[in-house]
Amino acid sequence: MIEIRDLHVDYGKVSAVRGVSVTARPGRVTLVLGANGAGKTTTLRTVAGLTTPSSGDVLLDGESIKGWPAHKILKRGISLVPEGRKVFGSLTVHENLKIGGLVASKKAREESMRTVFEMFPILEERQSGPAGLLSGGEQQMLAFGRSLMSQPGYILMDEPSMGLAPAVVDRVMASVRSIADRGIGVLMVEQNAEAGMKIADDVVVVNRGESVYSGPVDEARNHSSVVLAFLGEAALTGTDN
Repeated sequence: MIEIRDLHVDYGKVSAVRGVSVTARPGRVTLVLGANGAGKTTTLRTVAGLTTPSSGDVLLDGESIKGWPAHKILKRGISLVPEGRKVFGSLTVHENLKIGGLVASKKAREESMRTVFEMFPILEERQSGPAGLLSGGEQQMLAFGRSLMSQPGYILMDEPSMGLAPAVVDRVMASVRSIADRGIGVLMVEQNAEAGMKIADDVVVVNRGESVYSGPVDEARNHSSVVLAFLGEAALTGTDN
């Protein structure tokens, strides 16, 4: 289990995160909602070891990983799918996947490659071609596959539907659900709240760097903080039900 406890992150004199608490569990999709600038991406980057918190804690199965370097956190089973996919366009699909498995043994990489191709057959079909020639949706599948190559217990996903056509968003979200159904915990930041809530188990709403709601997705739709999150930060002024 990943536990983010009262996390605070500062960039100089600016407080980007001011008390975020989130729990992510194996086999469940935890959706983080909030307006732009609410601190969602910074929270993911801190868990992944790319940003150092000023206070609070991040625990993995009860052990603090606060301040650990990113490569050590990756080896412990937490992988990040960054915003914008960030595939290596000039490299082949196969080479992109191999990069994702560099921290694993040769046997583990071979097993992971088979798993990725089973989940995303299009990647096997196009494994010899440049990743830059894939469509946006296919590049997102590649980003997921690259993350899976390290055999993580948890995957952090930052805006997986960004820039994708509505029909493609549904396929991407179905892939997120499929990953969680394999027992992997998913902590996902997503601006498309409706699409995210269709496949999520739990929802956390972040407003101005603070957690204002946390609970099961079935209850979230009736909670004012979540409903107002659909309208953006400026609308998050109501009283919770």
